Amino acid sequence: MVADPVATLHRIFGFPAFRGVQEDVVTRVLAGQRTLAVMPTGAGKSLCYQLPSAMLEGTCVVVSPLIALMHDQLRAATAVGLRAATLTSVDENRAETRGRFLDGELDLLYIAPERASTADFRDLLERGRIALFAIDEAHCVSEWGHDFRPDYRLLRPLLDAFPQVPRLALTATADDHTRRDVLEQLGIPEEGMIVAGFDRPNIRYAIQPRDQTARQIADLIARTPGPGIVYVPSRAGTEKMAETLGRSTGRPVRAYHAGLDASVRARNQRDFVASEDMVICATVAFGMGIDKPDVRFVAHAGLPKSIEAYYQETGRAGRDGDPAVAHLFWGADDFARARQRIGEVEPARQPGERQRLTALAALVETAGCRRRVLLRHFGEDPPETCGNCDNCLNPPAAIDATQVARKYLSAVFRTGQMFGAGYIEQVLTGQSTERSLMNGHEQLTVWNIVEGEELRLLKPVGRALLLKDALRTNPHGGLEFGPAARALLKGEATLPLIEPPARERRRKGAGAQTANPVDDPLFEALRACRRDLAKEAGVPPYVIFHDSALREMAALRPASASALGRISGIGQRKLDAYGAAFLKVIADHSS
Repeated sequence: MVADPVATLHRIFGFPAFRGVQEDVVTRVLAGQRTLAVMPTGAGKSLCYQLPSAMLEGTCVVVSPLIALMHDQLRAATAVGLRAATLTSVDENRAETRGRFLDGELDLLYIAPERASTADFRDLLERGRIALFAIDEAHCVSEWGHDFRPDYRLLRPLLDAFPQVPRLALTATADDHTRRDVLEQLGIPEEGMIVAGFDRPNIRYAIQPRDQTARQIADLIARTPGPGIVYVPSRAGTEKMAETLGRSTGRPVRAYHAGLDASVRARNQRDFVASEDMVICATVAFGMGIDKPDVRFVAHAGLPKSIEAYYQETGRAGRDGDPAVAHLFWGADDFARARQRIGEVEPARQPGERQRLTALAALVETAGCRRRVLLRHFGEDPPETCGNCDNCLNPPAAIDATQVARKYLSAVFRTGQMFGAGYIEQVLTGQSTERSLMNGHEQLTVWNIVEGEELRLLKPVGRALLLKDALRTNPHGGLEFGPAARALLKGEATLPLIEPPARERRRKGAGAQTANPVDDPLFEALRACRRDLAKEAGVPPYVIFHDSALREMAALRPASASALGRISGIGQRKLDAYGAAFLKVIADHSS
């Protein structure tokens, strides 16, 4: 092998050195070995096949699950001077792309798993030269994964038809069980697995109960500059949330869900990717196809499906390494609905789904470090505290709410396990209504037995009982006993409760500490220059340069092309294309 990987890394991508396990992965690929790379979002997975594609003879074939993701990566690869193309159903230049592949004029060819497994595509590959198979989002191959895609299971025969070609599988979200399955399904030896660790230290995790969710998210937006994603459980909810936040925040806000007209969906996604401050309210259909590095916050307006899904969705924040926020707002009804859904799936899957929900509950209710719970779920042994989650920044007080929990459960039992939380609270606090008179509930021993300091605990106790499965909701919204109720009533279990910090304290800790300089005329001028160049080139601003490169320009004020080229992230192609424009801005502000 003639070329030096580090020299090629600097020439093409402008980076002085590899990050994390990138060098280990690239070394195996260049040696023709089979590899599974488990690397967190933002750790530079795509570089692990883009760099070899520039160094090896032939084309790197990249299997990717979404067209939007392929087109994003195509733009980024082209911007650094790699010869790349996509072969998808929406591309009108498919014949030209096939010709470029056969003539050896492509470094990278992106393709969906559905097309990759066809006989026609295999025939095309047999007539060309392949340098590498890269399987992105490789957890999709596993039924144990949270994003199982049956088409990924059909890739093995294609890979085996070219046994001499190295294969590289990449994923950010795979627990131990899923990793083993990926190795087996894609024919990768166990020694070929490289795990980089799951920690995203730049993301600040915060979790709190819902209380006027739109207002809570508007507060988050107000103190967090930059683009953001708000995940909403339903399609209708995304549109309502977008309308409310647009009115209350003054920021551009759009909706995204599978029910929107395809052209509207595409326009909203395109505008979000190009924007420096837009907020998008979306169902989980949005995000996997977005390679946008400068998302400053991800908010969940409801419970995600699993810790794996939560990790992947929050991982869309701060991919550029700058500070970002992941804020989850949950309600006890989220857990009640999730348990109902578990009851509706086939019996064989129920234990696994229950395990997933229990893991989520542990993350939500912990009084300790959120990051520790998250990383331990993926098999790591992190420190006791991280210093960058809500509980580490504002340690919550834990109180014993067992007495109030017993009163609450007694009221549910005495009223016949058929009324909702609001009515139970009325009974416990002695609020006389037509219904309580008609039902004779004002004569019960549980009538008006909660007062004083206990009053503020009623709502959190109700949430905690649902979360712990001591209470469940029936199809009519009434509360009934769950399996954990008996132990609490008999004195065999306690109910410790986390007191949420005061709102003002919470507010301080939950906003992003932006790394960008504030009120710096040169930095703002560089951003304006980037915006103009991006518009002209028809690409999002981050494809030109990341914020970190602009910050370094503003701080160092390079006066020559060679000095500008020493800034991290500025490779030769970008220096040739954009260097003069940025040097002029710097010169104008330095004179």
